[in-house]
Amino acid sequence: MRIGMTYDLRSEYLAQGYSEEETAEFDRDDTVERLEAALKALGHAPERIGNAQALVRALAAGQRWDLVFNIAEGLRGPGREALVPALLDAYSIPYTFSGPLVMALTLDKAAAKRVVRDLGLATADFAVIRTPAEIRDLDLACPLFAKPLSEGTGKGVTRASRIDRPKDLPAVCLELLERFGQPVLVEAYLPGREFTVGVLGSGSSSRSVGVMEINLGRRADPGAYTYLNKEHFESRVTYSLARDGQAGAAEDLALAAWRGLGCLDAGRVDVRLDADGRPCFLEVNPLAGLHPEHSDLPILCTLAGMGFHELMAEILDCAIARIDAAGGRARGGHESGRAA
Repeated sequence: MRIGMTYDLRSEYLAQGYSEEETAEFDRDDTVERLEAALKALGHAPERIGNAQALVRALAAGQRWDLVFNIAEGLRGPGREALVPALLDAYSIPYTFSGPLVMALTLDKAAAKRVVRDLGLATADFAVIRTPAEIRDLDLACPLFAKPLSEGTGKGVTRASRIDRPKDLPAVCLELLERFGQPVLVEAYLPGREFTVGVLGSGSSSRSVGVMEINLGRRADPGAYTYLNKEHFESRVTYSLARDGQAGAAEDLALAAWRGLGCLDAGRVDVRLDADGRPCFLEVNPLAGLHPEHSDLPILCTLAGMGFHELMAEILDCAIARIDAAGGRARGGHESGRAA
């Protein structure tokens, strides 16, 4: 198949003057190179497109693809992850991963938690702070945890995110409001083990690849998978597959959330245990990072015995099967992502 590749390249934004933190969610050059190589090895003809603006130019010039492998995060606004899928929908071009509704819903962590809660699944009590005036009206007991409403890769998550004293809450929230220019999610702090669950597939066919536990080391920021812990995971974090009863309960919760939110093809669901050992939904990432050695989903798959090329083939298989079942057959007409 002729497969377009949409992505936001971190080096391009850094060259334009954006900061390391502003570009934290974007892809490294070697991520795109490795993805392109994997698609070629699977017998396809990948074509680099780039970010949403590049996609607009390509579409306007009449370019089309059998399928688009989309990992574009977008730069601004709460709908930034939904932009590329919406553009592709407008041109009836099939693509990997979730559509615009799911991308916009899950980027808003509070909106996703409301849906999960309505599904009868456990998630920590929370509130959204949109203005400084709302801080004093917050009706949640410490310890609390505060982070930006619509960021990923641990952006805005620091040692200060855990709030043990009510008097510390205003300073943390005000700093996040000003720094990120978006609402702050404040939720009851969950003190237990933290897992991320890798998921492949859509709807009833979705399945868990494995449950990976995040173990913070001596040099890590304590109590949370912070931005710095993620960025320097080699010296701060160890990862391990968990297969005990608590991990199994986390896996069940993750799959129920994935299916209930309508996520597609592949991604991750983050889960943390409360003080009683009950798994609680943290957030879902339907556009998970795909660097073979640095992103959580490929790390998890490697621990589970699934190599990077196999993961890419599985993602394509899931997407093509879903598209075929919906009557929107990829133009190449191929039954499997594993062969051209």
